[in-house]
Amino acid sequence: MILKSGLYLVATPIGNLEDITLRALDVLKECDTIICEDSRVSRKLLSAYNIEKPLMVYHDHNAELMRPKVLEKLQAGEKMAFITDAGMPLISDPGYKLVKMCRENEVYMTVIPGASSVLAGIVLSGMPSDKFTFCGFAEPGKFEEFASYHSTLVFFESAPRLVKTLEKMGSIFLNRNVAVVREITKMFEETQTGSFLEMIDHFTKHPARGEIVLCLSPPASTEASEDKIDDLLKKALSEMSVKDASEMVAKILGLPKKKVYQRALELKSL
Repeated sequence: MILKSGLYLVATPIGNLEDITLRALDVLKECDTIICEDSRVSRKLLSAYNIEKPLMVYHDHNAELMRPKVLEKLQAGEKMAFITDAGMPLISDPGYKLVKMCRENEVYMTVIPGASSVLAGIVLSGMPSDKFTFCGFAEPGKFEEFASYHSTLVFFESAPRLVKTLEKMGSIFLNRNVAVVREITKMFEETQTGSFLEMIDHFTKHPARGEIVLCLSPPASTEASEDKIDDLLKKALSEMSVKDASEMVAKILGLPKKKVYQRALELKSL
């Protein structure tokens, strides 16, 4: 394989080391330098395929310092591969700024696609995949932001935080089921699906280990009578603004916010 100078964004396995493409191996063998997230992790993969190349470490804490050095090498004609600890580069890592820099400086760049825990998690969850939102690492402070999304939601989470995260999600993401997908492609791969209460109970009794992908189903449609909507709105309007009351009731009943807001305005004017 003959490489031209530029940046090669190379996907690496997310667990099973055999999940690397032949093209990825060719690029890693033929490039001048490999940019990696953690040299200790990357060396395990590279040594498995007898690849010895100079490594440049690039992560959140040194990215600002390293980008000009990478650009200097690329503009000097080097062929550089960019890999992360696992999966597709730029998914929840600082690589997008590197790509942006290359585009701004008209540096040749291409992607060598491969394993992705986001896509693997959705496939294993059995949830709708025609429309999904990747929400990054689970941050409770941002859950409200995604509560109104009518798509499958995908989060990354760590095992020690899993139960607390499920408890918080259960109070915000109403009318949804959850899939806990862990250790993807590894020996102890597991997928558990059900309600938040069922998953909390399961993983309280059987603590999870390893890396986790959480998939939340789109909110189930809830049939609600006009009397039910009015009853909840009247109670909410006694303590909240029209906007806050309608948002809360829409979330509880899984109804469009616009529809509930219009009814809240009507009730407020009576």
